[in-house]
Amino acid sequence: MNDPRWALAQRIIASPHLSSSPKLCDFFLYVVDCCLRNAPEEATEQQIGVHVFHRIPGYNSSDDSIVRSQARLLRMKLTAYFSNEGSHEELIVEIPKGHYLPVFRPSAQTFPALEIVQPAEPAFITPVDPVNERALASPLLNKEQSKKNSRWTNLAVALVCLLLGGLAGLLLGHHFFSVSSSRTEVDVFWKPFLDGEPPLIIYSNPLFRGTPFTGLKLVPNADTPDSAEYTGTPDETYTGTGEVAAIHELTKIFDSQQKDFTLKRSRLVTWDEAKLRNLIFVGAPSQNGALQDLPTISDFAISLDAGNKGYIVNRHPLQGEPQSFVPSSPNDEYAILASIPGIQANRRIAIFTGLTTNGTQAAVEFACNPDNVQQLANRIGLSNGVLKPFEAVLHVKLSGGVPIQSDLVAIHPH
Repeated sequence: MNDPRWALAQRIIASPHLSSSPKLCDFFLYVVDCCLRNAPEEATEQQIGVHVFHRIPGYNSSDDSIVRSQARLLRMKLTAYFSNEGSHEELIVEIPKGHYLPVFRPSAQTFPALEIVQPAEPAFITPVDPVNERALASPLLNKEQSKKNSRWTNLAVALVCLLLGGLAGLLLGHHFFSVSSSRTEVDVFWKPFLDGEPPLIIYSNPLFRGTPFTGLKLVPNADTPDSAEYTGTPDETYTGTGEVAAIHELTKIFDSQQKDFTLKRSRLVTWDEAKLRNLIFVGAPSQNGALQDLPTISDFAISLDAGNKGYIVNRHPLQGEPQSFVPSSPNDEYAILASIPGIQANRRIAIFTGLTTNGTQAAVEFACNPDNVQQLANRIGLSNGVLKPFEAVLHVKLSGGVPIQSDLVAIHPH
């Protein structure tokens, strides 16, 4: 294979950082191969666990963290390689956190190796001339020679320290600039929620009736929980796995800025507290009747067909847009992403909701990715350094129930 990316991968696994760990090498080569074949659906946690670590198909990756733990170790090894013998590479490969498909990019900067040239023969080590032996033995001459040697040694040490310090400064400065740039791009979406009072993050909390042993039946309308159609003990202790993963992503965003938020399940939120806060809905807000009077999205809505399968209705299609977004296969999903004005001035409401819990997870992950936020900014523009209000639809591709790719297919500025 003549691909320079594959050649780079071979050099990396041959380095001291990886050569002593065959499993890490297998892991790395597997995901690189997926990247080169453009097969992201094969670079999921489930697929890696099966093909690299020989787990049985369908194993519970929530209980078995082998892939996640090895991915963390692999990221550390890659960082070590490019900080040392790989510092001259023209390409850099990274495995983004939260994903396993590697990303190749040109090296932003290469640094020449420090070359310290030593004299072929140190000046203070000279053959002793028998004629001058007595003079060389003079304490005064020895003292003067020692002072000269000391001055040259100190100068050489200072020069090396200066060069190393400058190199470290360039590396750290480049890293800091990259991190700061990423945070700035993400902040244009999250700034309203990071400033001022901690926002209220509200995750979906559907109401069921029944028990896990006798069967649970979803009460679809929060306003009619006592309908005769739905009998049994009410149970409102559930949420989706996608909502859990989404809250984890939000926690990382807020932790990176040393900010707090208040987390509540939707059925515990009151109108009085909601109207005064910046709000982030994770999942469908329709399960809480107290929130129905809040501003909400007007252009896109989730609906059910005759077979109770979800799709997204486009109430006001723009030119070239379909009137609905319908999944074409079990690995197809759609989600709504929105940032709209709140009840009171200078308040915002963010909404992340999918046709399933997987779509909700994908919508939040999309808004936490700097490249995706930059894409939104290019499409709808900024106002005072913040994204203008909008509604959008994402097309999500799944593999093994895990979102692996999300694409913006419709966006309506407000």
